[in-house]
Amino acid sequence: MEENLSNLLDLPGVTVESWDYSDSSLSFNLSILISGIHCPYCRKYTTQLHQVRPILVRDLPTFAKQVHLNLTRCQFYCRFCQRYVTEQLEFINWRRKYTKRYEEMIYYLVHNSSFEKVTKQEDLSIEQVNNIVNLFNHEEKTKMAFS
Repeated sequence: MEENLSNLLDLPGVTVESWDYSDSSLSFNLSILISGIHCPYCRKYTTQLHQVRPILVRDLPTFAKQVHLNLTRCQFYCRFCQRYVTEQLEFINWRRKYTKRYEEMIYYLVHNSSFEKVTKQEDLSIEQVNNIVNLFNHEEKTKMAFS
């Protein structure tokens, strides 16, 4: 069953361990599939785990329910250059609380309606929506500059 949920979520590098639901939300507990990382400083591969931090991330809604992803972000120690390296997850921007696809959805919702409608519909504050839109605008401009 969890394998089917992993396929349904379609997030790279993770698998669904368990899930739970309430009247207003679905929650998925995810496991990261990597066991090591290439150090961005010296390019050596390290598997020495330093610490694991739990994070809660919001994803696209489904069945008129909010979707939350509980996962861990691993930090590794590189014994070659003696630095700590935190894994980058492909589907979450650095230091964000939303998946990239959720942020993209919010961006397009705002452009097709209004901030007020989106804040009510998604149970977000104006500040949260504004931050998502600004980040998305910045990323789009950066992509266009490198194209």
